[in-house]
Amino acid sequence: SEEEKMQGSFKLSYYNEYKSYLSSVYYTMSDGATNDEYMDAEESLSEDLEQRSEEEKMQGNVAYKAKDYYTAIKHYTNAINILPDKAAYYGNRSAAYVMINNYSKALEDATRAVSLEPTFIKASIRMLKCHIAMGNITAASRLLEELKTRDSNNSSSYATERTNINRLREYQNNANETMNKGDFRKVVYVMDRALEIAPACIQFKVQRAECLVCLGRYTEADQAANDILRNNNFCSGALYVKGLSLFYQDNIEKARKFFIQVLRVDPDHNKAKIANKRAKDLEQTKQKGNTAFTTGKHEEALKLYKEALMIDPNNRITNAKLHCNIAAVRMKLHQWDDAVQACNSAIRLDENYTKAYIRRAACYQELDRHDEAVRDCEKIHNMEHSRESKQRLRDANFKLKLSKRKDYYKILNVSKNASEDEIKKGYKKAALKFHPDRHSSGTDEEKAAAEVKFKEAGEAYSVLSDNNKRRRYDNGEDLDDPMGGMNIDPTQIFETMFGGFHGGPGFSHGRPGGGHAFTFSFG
Repeated sequence: SEEEKMQGSFKLSYYNEYKSYLSSVYYTMSDGATNDEYMDAEESLSEDLEQRSEEEKMQGNVAYKAKDYYTAIKHYTNAINILPDKAAYYGNRSAAYVMINNYSKALEDATRAVSLEPTFIKASIRMLKCHIAMGNITAASRLLEELKTRDSNNSSSYATERTNINRLREYQNNANETMNKGDFRKVVYVMDRALEIAPACIQFKVQRAECLVCLGRYTEADQAANDILRNNNFCSGALYVKGLSLFYQDNIEKARKFFIQVLRVDPDHNKAKIANKRAKDLEQTKQKGNTAFTTGKHEEALKLYKEALMIDPNNRITNAKLHCNIAAVRMKLHQWDDAVQACNSAIRLDENYTKAYIRRAACYQELDRHDEAVRDCEKIHNMEHSRESKQRLRDANFKLKLSKRKDYYKILNVSKNASEDEIKKGYKKAALKFHPDRHSSGTDEEKAAAEVKFKEAGEAYSVLSDNNKRRRYDNGEDLDDPMGGMNIDPTQIFETMFGGFHGGPGFSHGRPGGGHAFTFSFG
């Protein structure tokens, strides 16, 4: 970094000055200078370096008190470069590093200070605080016991550190147990409490970020991982979290690149090994299912999609897509109820998955559940607000409207593409079946029901036998009164179709009051 270059340049300038000065003394000695003169010259230089280093330290202290910690670090570094064996300088710089939350540098300086001056208790205490801040529970516990021995008169003053170490150990154990149970929300809560004590603990940060991924809070997880990687590009835990986040967002190809990068940094990272294998298996199985589907091998596709669902139950987004793919297979097989259930499973995993709503709406329409189809289309339009979603909702409402009127094709038991002859045959069959005279010996309810069916058959034939009316009916246009029935005489249509039925099979005729009435005789 630029700071390190400046520090190195500063140190080098003093070294060159020192070397040049001693060379001049040696040159003078060769001209007859005494050894005492050389020693005096060296002592004079040493005093000069001492003075200069103290000046840098004092400037550092001034900056520290002004809370200008970066400037303080610069001056303490200059002092160290002049006299690299002064424990106090490392101790001061360690304190400044703590104030900017650079605990690793602070620990490094405090450790160096203690190595130069083992009785430097203040530096040892700072080491302890750094270990706690970095979540180094074992190292902190060991150092605490050493301090209590070395500074027995003040052992009670370490109560706060002891409490923090015990709390961190408790949080760590609690988080591990809770994570094994899959309660990721609680782990995040516990890690938040732990990071209040150990704000520089990479392990806690990684565990928290991993749980955020498992909770589907991908943006937060990515931000947490990026914060770690900003200070350490090769943090295997943070790289793993990035890969896991991508994997659970169905970006399997990019996820595998991160898992592979983790294994390059840390070949023994067990979670990355497992995740990489799952990602590979999931990608391959899903692709095989897609190939089977596109080639018309629907049963094979169904089997492969179900296998893919078993690879990682926690991968909600990918599994939602797999359920939706199963729905597509079921639709191809005209298994509409099963397709609806598959869509339901997809939506439970991803409530904003529009394709699942689209397919479920289509299935509802095939099942004549048009009210539910409209609700799904409204949901889609609220999510997308697109021209396509608006048209889909309009079509769903149109089909709902059609579903509430009488289905004349169904009444005559013919298809929507029925020919004129098929419509005639359908009418004759329905009219003969429901003619009131055929049910004259039935109960009042049976007579009323037959009369309604007979009239509906006449309505249906009246519309479907007329090309213009049939076209308008098929287009969903309103006829005379499609909801309540058309104003037609079903008996007249019957007489027209059967030619009056003089001597017709099984009927007698003649209307009350001078008209015609029809009676069945079952011989």
